[in-house]
This record gives sequence, C-alpha cells and structure tokens, in this order.
Amino acid sequence: MSEVKPLFERLAKVKVLVIGDVMLDRYLRGQVDRISPEAPVPVVQLNSMENRLGGAANVALNIQALGAKPILCSMVGPDEHGETIRELLPRMGIANNYLITSTIRPTTVKTRIIADHQHLLRVDSETTQGLDQTEEREFMARIRQILDKREIHVILFQDYNKGLLTRSLIREVQLESLKRDILTVVDPKLHNFFEYKHSTLFKPNLKEIREALGQPFKVDREALDQATLKLRRRLDQKYTLITLSDKGLYYHDGEHSEILPTQARKIADVCGAGDTVISVAALGLAAQLPLREIGILSNLAGGQVCASVGVVPVNRQQLEREYQGVSTQLSGTSR
Repeated sequence: MSEVKPLFERLAKVKVLVIGDVMLDRYLRGQVDRISPEAPVPVVQLNSMENRLGGAANVALNIQALGAKPILCSMVGPDEHGETIRELLPRMGIANNYLITSTIRPTTVKTRIIADHQHLLRVDSETTQGLDQTEEREFMARIRQILDKREIHVILFQDYNKGLLTRSLIREVQLESLKRDILTVVDPKLHNFFEYKHSTLFKPNLKEIREALGQPFKVDREALDQATLKLRRRLDQKYTLITLSDKGLYYHDGEHSEILPTQARKIADVCGAGDTVISVAALGLAAQLPLREIGILSNLAGGQVCASVGVVPVNRQQLEREYQGVSTQLSGTSR
C-alpha cells in the first residue's frame, strides 16, 4: 500500500479533461406538516432553494476537491440555468471557458424536493436528443483546441445519455486519445455502452452491465469475471471497475480480480456516488496507482458521499483518514 500523504500529493498533480453532460441540480427544501386536501400527497412548506453543479460538472468538482485540475468541456442551453452553471463553476475554482452554449438545446435541470432530510420527489427538465452536425463539429474543435494547448493526463467520459456524447463524437475523441497516447476513463450509460472501445478503464454499475449483456447474473467474483470477459471481447478495455451498490466495488486488472466490500455507514442518499467513484478512479489511473488501490480509494469515496443528502463532492481530509484506516486492514487479501 502507498503511504497516504505522498499518494494524495500524486493525485493532486493530475490534469483531467472531463467530457460529458453538465446539469444544474436544484434543491427545494422544506417541511411537511400535512397532506394536501386536493390529493393524497404531502404539502411541502418551502424554506430554501439551492443550486449546485451536477452531472459532469459534479465530476469536475470532485476532481477539484482532491486538489487536481479538471478541464471541463460541455454544453449548456441559451437559458438562465446555463448562466447559473457558468456562474457557479468559477466560484468553485473551475474554469467555464470551455462550455459551449447551444442555440437549440436547453440546460438539463434536476429539481429535488427534500423535506425533513428525506428525498420526496425529483423533477427533470431536459432533452436527450443528440447534437446536430454543426454543434458536434464545434464541440470536437473545442476538444482538439484543449488537447493542443493544455497538458492532459487522462480524458474522462461522463455519459448521462443526455445527447452530448454521440457515437461519432465518442469515436473521434477516442481516436485523438490513441493518437496522443492519453489515458481514457469511461462512466457509461446503456445507449452508447458498446461505443467506448479501447478505453483504459471502463466503469459501469451493476444495473448497467446486466442490461448491456442481457444477463441477471449473481454478484460474486466468478460471475463478474465472466461478465468482464464478455465486455473485454467487445470493448477491449484494459481495466474494469463495476460499482455494486451496497455490496461494494469489483475490479479486474486483466489478471487479478476482487470484490471490495463497502464500509459500514448510514446511507442518506446515493445521488452522485458514481460521479465520485469515476473521479477518484481517473486520478488514480493517471497517478499510476495499482488498480486495487484505485478500487479501495474509489469505494471509500463513493461511500462517503452517500452519507450526505443530495449531490456533494468528496472530502479529501476525510478520505485520507479513511484510507489510512483500511489500507492496512485490506493489505494482503488480494486474490
């Protein structure tokens, strides 16, 4: 196991190009004292409203929280929600100059209604239609501009199936990464699941891989090894991570595999856990950590954010303490 301080210092030196759908996460918080006389639903007395960075912007926020450098490339709509994202990013120390404003696509907004620390309802406003050819050309030109001018250690695809990452765009970025010898990390969704060929690290969750392969397999190492082999035949990825919800995280480095269990926590909300896992995994990969250490760190970080209501970034100091606590315990148990 790596020593904690030097390890986190290595993570902080990484520069990540984040490509994916950004969103505005809006939180309406209040309290429930009665049921509506109009329908059997709770009446929420609104106390506050909060806007947060969501989607690929939350991935960038997690990378920033760990001291590393995110370069976020995405698209917002010609609306007030897009302007809110543009305003929030620099407040969090993240540049907004690689956001493109679409003339036809609205900004994705997820509005969550929370009362008494419970998530009651989510309302989504979005489009999932793919970019048109003009937008796609402009977006790819922006990516090439970044790759020409900036030092990039890893490209992170954060796909929410909202239309930004089209099949042709994915292929073009992958070709650029191969040509420039840049690592690629993928957090896929079902629509483009098998488009991410030759990636360095591929991280679906259990539901996604079951749907993609059409198999409701068990959550054990043998079944996951077989699923990973099927993925490898179609995608030729180097490394695989699979998040298993409350059962932890599975990794396969091409030779060894293991299921890393979750740490005991009080779970408040699983929103944003996948964003945190892929963020830590991308940094660990670029910092040349063994995949097992990447898995341990990612598993801890994902569990940490599940203890908070709503989408929040990882806390570096807490992650350092937790990693120190489990690294010795897990040492030597690799299979």
